[in-house]
Amino acid sequence: MMKHTMSEPIHIDGRLGEGGGQILRTSLAMAALLRQPVKLDHIRANRSKPGLKTQHLAGVLALAKITDAEVKGAHKHSTSLMFIPRTLKGGRYRFEISTAGAASMLLGAVLPPLLYASQPSEITITGGTHVPFSPPFHYVDRVFLPALQKLGVNVCVRLIRWGFYPKGGGEIRLLVKPCHNLQGVNLAQRGNLKKLQISACSTVNLPDHIVQREVAHMETCLADYGDKLGSDTLACRTLSPGNFVFLEADYEHTVAGFSALGKRGKPAEEVAAETCRAFKDFEKTEATVDFHLADQLILYLALAHGDSFIITEKVTSHLQTNIDIIRRFLPVSINLDSVSGKVSLKGAGLHTVK
Repeated sequence: MMKHTMSEPIHIDGRLGEGGGQILRTSLAMAALLRQPVKLDHIRANRSKPGLKTQHLAGVLALAKITDAEVKGAHKHSTSLMFIPRTLKGGRYRFEISTAGAASMLLGAVLPPLLYASQPSEITITGGTHVPFSPPFHYVDRVFLPALQKLGVNVCVRLIRWGFYPKGGGEIRLLVKPCHNLQGVNLAQRGNLKKLQISACSTVNLPDHIVQREVAHMETCLADYGDKLGSDTLACRTLSPGNFVFLEADYEHTVAGFSALGKRGKPAEEVAAETCRAFKDFEKTEATVDFHLADQLILYLALAHGDSFIITEKVTSHLQTNIDIIRRFLPVSINLDSVSGKVSLKGAGLHTVK
């Protein structure tokens, strides 16, 4: 297991790049994994309400628990944080976000270090499972984790309970096995489209016609793909009413996912159209990963052994910022072409903690 020998903390300025919560999550995940002290200032400086919100604080406390870390500044609205991890241990954990804060975001923070723990982990996370500005559970399950499997990751996830904004109350459960050695991947081509699967869900207190209209509108929008198109609908019970549409695109060599959330005053047809537009925009490119996956995958590629290559549909500030943070912790070579979306890198080749 490679780790920093420097005793001084790495200093991260939260105003870097997109200046949001991803800087915090990536920095703390790397600090936990490497047992490297880190100091963050100006946390979420580029947001309208800077500092730690409830979901960010939950991530800090979760990482502190699995690393037995000494932490200073771990309170709501804090814009400065010192994080000094002492160890890294797998096991059984329950992490609760009291709001509809995204469970997937907390998952993204704790998963990298837990993959390198010496024992398996069972993780339960409560909060929002299908909420704005975050990967929905369906994306984690059907796109993100299958992509990690190509690198050698062995993680199973289950949706125990749905959670929509504003009350949240959802629950997901993960089984994480130590990865030993991640291997780089070459995704130069996505191959032919094999299948498109529509999933539409509404809570039981909303009319059935909402999901029916969404599926009908998507089937019309995607009529050119009729022989590859499937659909399913679901009614779920939650603390807050909600509606969600997901489109899974399975290619020969990769999977992409596109989604939209319903809300009061937003027609079902617009929810469907939003999802279809995202898919068709992806189809127009030669990308092998959608831009959300590129943002999330880059950290694992940097940890892996050997060379990796992906093509993202567009280069986002999240991706560029993540790369900048990773370079502060790992001696990796990452080449990003902001025009073509091609990303090539040679990973650091980390090993499981002994």
